[in-house]
Amino acid sequence: MSAETKAAPVLDFQRVFASPGLNGPVPRGVKLSPDGRWLTLLRSRPDDRERYDLWGYDRTTRQWRMLVDSAKLSSGKELTEAEKMQRERLRIGDLKGVVGYDWAADGKNLLVPVDGEVWLVPLQGEARRLAVPQGALNPALSPKGQWLSFVRDQNLAVQTVEKLAAGEAAPQVTPDGGAKDGLVSWGTAEFVADEEMDRHTGTWWASDDSRIAIARVDDSPLAVVTRAAIGADGTKTYEQRYPKAGTANSLVELWVQRPGGEERVKVDLGPDPDIYLARVDWAPDAKTLYVQRQNRAQTRLDLLSVDPATGKSSVLLSEQAAPKSWITLTDNYRFLRDGSLIWWSERDGFGHLYRFKGGRWTQLTQGPWVVSKLVGVDEAAGRLFLIGNRDDPLAHQLYALDLNRPGKLTALGEAGWMHDASMDRRGQALLVTRSSPLQPPQVYLADPAGKRLEWVEENRLDASHPYAPYLAAHRAPKFGTIKAADGTDLHWKMIPPPMVPGKRYPVFFSHYGGPTSQVVTRGWGGALQQAIVNQGYIWFELDNRGVEGRGVEFASHIWRAMGGVEVQDQAAGARFLKTLPEVDPQRIATYGWSYGGYMTIKMLQADPGLYAAGIAGAPVTRWELYDTHYTERYMGDPRTDAAAYDRASALPDSAKIADPLLLVHGMADDNVVFENSSALIAKMQGEGVPFEMMLYPGYTHRVSGPKVGVHLWQTIFAFLERHLGPGGGR
Repeated sequence: MSAETKAAPVLDFQRVFASPGLNGPVPRGVKLSPDGRWLTLLRSRPDDRERYDLWGYDRTTRQWRMLVDSAKLSSGKELTEAEKMQRERLRIGDLKGVVGYDWAADGKNLLVPVDGEVWLVPLQGEARRLAVPQGALNPALSPKGQWLSFVRDQNLAVQTVEKLAAGEAAPQVTPDGGAKDGLVSWGTAEFVADEEMDRHTGTWWASDDSRIAIARVDDSPLAVVTRAAIGADGTKTYEQRYPKAGTANSLVELWVQRPGGEERVKVDLGPDPDIYLARVDWAPDAKTLYVQRQNRAQTRLDLLSVDPATGKSSVLLSEQAAPKSWITLTDNYRFLRDGSLIWWSERDGFGHLYRFKGGRWTQLTQGPWVVSKLVGVDEAAGRLFLIGNRDDPLAHQLYALDLNRPGKLTALGEAGWMHDASMDRRGQALLVTRSSPLQPPQVYLADPAGKRLEWVEENRLDASHPYAPYLAAHRAPKFGTIKAADGTDLHWKMIPPPMVPGKRYPVFFSHYGGPTSQVVTRGWGGALQQAIVNQGYIWFELDNRGVEGRGVEFASHIWRAMGGVEVQDQAAGARFLKTLPEVDPQRIATYGWSYGGYMTIKMLQADPGLYAAGIAGAPVTRWELYDTHYTERYMGDPRTDAAAYDRASALPDSAKIADPLLLVHGMADDNVVFENSSALIAKMQGEGVPFEMMLYPGYTHRVSGPKVGVHLWQTIFAFLERHLGPGGGR
């Protein structure tokens, strides 16, 4: 090597968590202005990957400019506890600056919350702070842009944008927020809706601004739990109303009123108060309110048609779960102007789209594959756009469908890539995100035929890309299948390091295993996987029975049986690895976080000696500690299904753990509360079972950041080196 030749930089954990992010400039919150001229997005700063500013692209001048510099508008004030919890529910708790925004209907202004304050930002001129109190929740523009609503002191407040810009306060338009010692609130989502149902609001404006539907939440039936947030400088305790599995849920009502509070009526949600308010939508003409009502057992979903003037309701349609399964909530539906409905259902065993018109059903897609997203509808042209895995279970594709020719799909994206997409309400423009194992996410604007019109973010891996120094060493994944015990194909992904023939290498066996999360895909895996491979490990992951994406039968294996079939399938993956000549069978380490952390513990208990070591991050150890909507969907009610909960618990068999275990948990976790780990710690200590642990004061369910992320992964690999020896071949 000549003196001038520089050694290639090593991709280590310090670089993985440093700024700028190695995935490149991956935008968030991409939107089109109402007139289609502007494309806006949130972009992180090169020197601070967690701080986002608002940028706009003028499609007429083809120029980018920063619309909101978050540092200039920042008040520097700390968010309220309620705001912090909402961000945790949205999985954006670690982000700063602009984390969301809305376009005004005239396309000339944007509504931008920053640090608990709300700003009206014109495309031309200075931003104006609106008279919205610090810490107000859920600021929302009405569809026509005349009104702004927000939650203050547990009541909904509404005022015109014009008056708020002039400094005039908003009046309260709901009657009893804060009643019952602060347990009644209006306009926000209750805990399980926010955390588990992907419903993050309790306010729904009619399309013509004439009325507003508002959820009233009474948390008084909930059990009180004491949640400790253990920080570096002390411990805060919260007396929190929390719906543990098998206990009471919040009482949720739905009301409809005029913006000023007039003509308030209660919606008839049926005689059973113990239901879930799953979704609320207005018809395009604003004359009907549609409500999705789910029963407590999550085996039935009713779509109610509601008269907004009286609150009277009737059942328009119902979905019934297959035996030993559940109803999956989605946003894959659309009410069309002709009165028909595009609807997603698993009624034939796979998630597909249907059209409901005049009381009759037409199936639009079918086959042994699933539609994962309804992207948009061009009603004028009679075309529908969707994401599905018809051609490859590991690569979600973007398709177009002619509503008059059901079943005939046209692929609009590139084969072998993972796709996601969104559209404007008229179905005239596609915003497409795609990635592959060799290309981090790219975003482009396309016409309805899928033709790329312009890049939003090409994210090209050229010399200026932050990942460019490491590209030559990038290792491509391999894919394959093994058989489960019942003969089902299970998909796996493997990334091998550079290998010397005849040597055998350790495996970093990553898993999640829980419902809803497919991990084996043909998308970009990210720099962390490559950094682990750079440690001399084979990266391996496998999707077990129970995950979504392959139909009802495949997913329903975990019904009343969490911690069972998933553990068996992951063990089949470990045994497969031990047959490979390049794998060191004595150095297979397993790692998981959240449900994956639970899986690590169950895997070590079920098969002592199969794994050389395990890392369990933020694990659930007793499902009775987790919330109603998630847990009861799969496990039933512990008051009637106690045996299933006993089998699923990670505590009774803790003495069976004979392999090295590293337990990791954030001590302020409000999702998988720290009590899950403390219960396991006490049990294993009482039984004399050795293990190691690393706890993170002040951190919630996400232990990440430029410093602490490095600490976490260095801790993990120091643990592995102690028990498996150095990485690399032997």
